[in-house]
Amino acid sequence: MDQQQLLTTIQDQLKSKVGEGFVSAEQAFDFPVFTVKKDHLIETLRFLKEDPELNFHFLTTLCTIHFPENKGQEFCVMYQLHNMMKNYRIRVKVFMATNDAHVPTATTLYPTANWMERQEYDFFGIIFTGHPNLKRILNMDEMNYFPMRKEYAVEDGSREDKDDTMFGR
Repeated sequence: MDQQQLLTTIQDQLKSKVGEGFVSAEQAFDFPVFTVKKDHLIETLRFLKEDPELNFHFLTTLCTIHFPENKGQEFCVMYQLHNMMKNYRIRVKVFMATNDAHVPTATTLYPTANWMERQEYDFFGIIFTGHPNLKRILNMDEMNYFPMRKEYAVEDGSREDKDDTMFGR
């Protein structure tokens, strides 16, 4: 099955399975990408994992993207799934507002989500509801901010030899 067929097949199945929870489907570079509402995330991931034909049994990546200019949908949590037997890879995205930055944990489906979710909490402040041990994993526990949010400067503001505009800010 080529990428376009995979996109169409999964899009049709997700529309049927999650109904109004399905938001969109697109081919982004070489990945089919599916956006769902966050209250349908676990249902979507479970279907993609447990369907015998799709069998997306491996979570390869979980990351957060911050879009401060996208009012009401400032954060995106992206899940990259892999069916190793057929070598299919897809992405599932959910968007949320800064004041509602929480999604259900995927650790019940993918144990590998444990540390990935902790990292996204540590850097972006995303709350993964139901996570078994949601605490900082790389930064100090005493930190009271989330350093990967774009509201924070990339470089030390007291330095005159660095220019944040080089980093798209």
